[in-house]
Amino acid sequence: MGQCYGQLSLEERVEIYRLHAGGISQNQIAIALGRARSTINRELNRNSKPTKVWPGGYDAVRAQQLAERRRRWDCRFKLARQPGLRNCVRKSLATGHSPEQIAGRLARRHGRVIISHESIYRFIYHRTAQGDYWYRLLPRHKKIRGRRRLGGSSGSLIKQRRSITERPAEVEGRRAPGHWEADFMMFSRPGQGLLVLHERKTRFTIVHRPADRKAIPTAENIARQLGGLPQQMRRTISFDNGNEFAEHHRLHKRLGVQTFFCDPHSPWQKGGVENSIGRLRRPLPRKTDLNGMTAADLRRHVQRLNNTPRKCLDFRTPAEAFSELKSTVALQP
Repeated sequence: MGQCYGQLSLEERVEIYRLHAGGISQNQIAIALGRARSTINRELNRNSKPTKVWPGGYDAVRAQQLAERRRRWDCRFKLARQPGLRNCVRKSLATGHSPEQIAGRLARRHGRVIISHESIYRFIYHRTAQGDYWYRLLPRHKKIRGRRRLGGSSGSLIKQRRSITERPAEVEGRRAPGHWEADFMMFSRPGQGLLVLHERKTRFTIVHRPADRKAIPTAENIARQLGGLPQQMRRTISFDNGNEFAEHHRLHKRLGVQTFFCDPHSPWQKGGVENSIGRLRRPLPRKTDLNGMTAADLRRHVQRLNNTPRKCLDFRTPAEAFSELKSTVALQP
């Protein structure tokens, strides 16, 4: 294998053209130029494809012009110029972090901006257009940037139901602790689902797999999950209008919390838990069979979610923010 790893020069491309046209094999061309065979193979494949204005075949001058154009384009991207940073970003993407979280965490670690999330997005979608499919590393696997339309939720008649519009004003600002949102994360196999609880201030998420979605067991599960927290950390819970939350009033006495319900077809009114479920969908798509997953597997996925840095928390993780909150509450008289 050759030992030269720099960019091919025009003279080398002329020699590739001459030898290739003379019927010399790629392996022999690589030996003659002191290059890797993969370099010769990539050069011929990349610059020989037919286009609307090119009938196909390798031409040295055209190949040089295409290489220079690609180089000028790639130089627009910081990640193209810095392989170390590119590898760091790719590894973080592979663990489920978003470009915004990666950029923020790097800035927090180094005390200055290393790269912006927009630069990461531009590079991802540029490389995707080149056939490298970087978009598959994004948390939502979105091939095209833009907002997705959210679905709706069915309304139902629930006893002692209070509208979310009656919820205390302090809940909206996410500055006060102890305000939760709850929902079920459903899967394609009948009867399989996860109860997801989301604390609005810290974005901390608790996930439990119940035996079913019946209303009384659901209320008891919520009480068990939140019952060990101080009263200051369990003040309100917001639900959608599913029948599984019909026994919400049991939580009034068990936990001393107030319960509220979103308007019909308005899941964005509990956007925190919806976001958490969306993040969990990457390792746990709808087709997942929960029967093939152990409790340790589920804990690992939840820990990854809670240990992901968030911009809204100044790039702390929800686990860090929740731990700090518990410590603060414990010191209060």
